[in-house]
Amino acid sequence: MSQVWLITGSSRGLGHAFAEAALKAENRVVATARHIESLQPLKDKFGDRVLTLQLDVTDETQASYVVRTTIDAFGELDVLVNNAGYGNVAPVEETSLQEFREQIETNLFGVIIMTKAVLTYFRERKAGRIFQISSIGGRIGPIGRAPYAAAKFGMEGFSESLAREVGPLGIHVTIVEPGGFRTDFAGSSATLRTGDPDYDATVGQVVRFQRNFDGKQPGHPAKAASVLLELALSDEPPLRILLGRDAYEAAEKNDEARLALTRQFKMLSLSTDFS
Repeated sequence: MSQVWLITGSSRGLGHAFAEAALKAENRVVATARHIESLQPLKDKFGDRVLTLQLDVTDETQASYVVRTTIDAFGELDVLVNNAGYGNVAPVEETSLQEFREQIETNLFGVIIMTKAVLTYFRERKAGRIFQISSIGGRIGPIGRAPYAAAKFGMEGFSESLAREVGPLGIHVTIVEPGGFRTDFAGSSATLRTGDPDYDATVGQVVRFQRNFDGKQPGHPAKAASVLLELALSDEPPLRILLGRDAYEAAEKNDEARLALTRQFKMLSLSTDFS
């Protein structure tokens, strides 16, 4: 079944892989990026089945325009992929409030803005699928990525609430938590700062690891895209899906430890109720 997809952050990385896979599967795609010229290779390869539009996801006016243009151009919209985002590495102490605001604006408010832009349309047609591209860093707080984690944790909470609200209306929401994928997320897309020497064993270690990890990530972007294609046609897609062995193993270990900690302090937790 052919669908119309709207994908943010389509110029490179997972977003580009999602767009290519959707187009190869005979879907029609609106591919967006802040710099529209970066989308020209998709246009050259797939012609009229892809519409490329400039979009800053933090701009409500642009978001509304892109959604309207998608529906006008292709007659419908079936799938929104909120993929645009970025994450830098630095100690909290040396990350300015402006840097916090910028990452949260893109990674959290950008998702909220785009989601709200499609909700009325999806609700009225009683159908629609929203993929929120989070991260294993939206489940486990990573060292050196506090602004990114704050945004991704927030996005996951927003998406859980949203899913419960709109599920009965025929709208499916899936939070996607990738691990390390072989894109430039760990390379030119990221700013890495080790900070004060006191942070060398924590943030410094993460920076060194990421520099060595770039180009060696286990995740295959095209295989991630195949998962989205499958879920986009599923009658019962999951609320969450982990992508990659590294993400799965880290989440399993973290969730088991969290449950054990919850049970360890159960009686102390229950002690706060009225007798």
